[in-house]
Amino acid sequence: MLMLTQILFHTPKWVFVLFATLLWLGAKQLLAGSVSLVRVTLLPIVMTGLSVYGVASAFGDSPMALLAWAATAFSLPGLVMQRALPASTRYDAATRQFHVAGSAVPMMLMMGIFFTKYVVGVLLAMHPELAHQASFAIGISALYGVFTGIFMGRAIRLWRLAIQADRATLAV
Repeated sequence: MLMLTQILFHTPKWVFVLFATLLWLGAKQLLAGSVSLVRVTLLPIVMTGLSVYGVASAFGDSPMALLAWAATAFSLPGLVMQRALPASTRYDAATRQFHVAGSAVPMMLMMGIFFTKYVVGVLLAMHPELAHQASFAIGISALYGVFTGIFMGRAIRLWRLAIQADRATLAV
């Protein structure tokens, strides 16, 4: 318990602000609502940036780590896109807004990236040699890639819906 207290005590304050912000953003996703095409695009971009930052800050420019991240980040969208959108998902081409069902998935992904980055940071502070262990670097980088790939796949599904709706509007 003392170690956990020390870890939390030495955590910079901005980390708690980031955690609260991500928790707030994730909680907003739990409720059905309307989101813009811009927001549907920006959230995966920002979370991809955090994911890549997690890999780079932990493992530098390790080719194995970057390859593990890329392999999972770019293979998972295809799997995610095979899942149908919830039946209540709609796109309004006039307003460029989506009506989406509430979901816990974005919060889980955001918290997954956050806690992975936090735990890896703590582990590397306590055991710096882990940054040079291939299995650790590949496993953590692939995990970051999973988060990224799911975010990207979910956004691409919505973009496909928007493109289909825009095509249908143009055809009329």
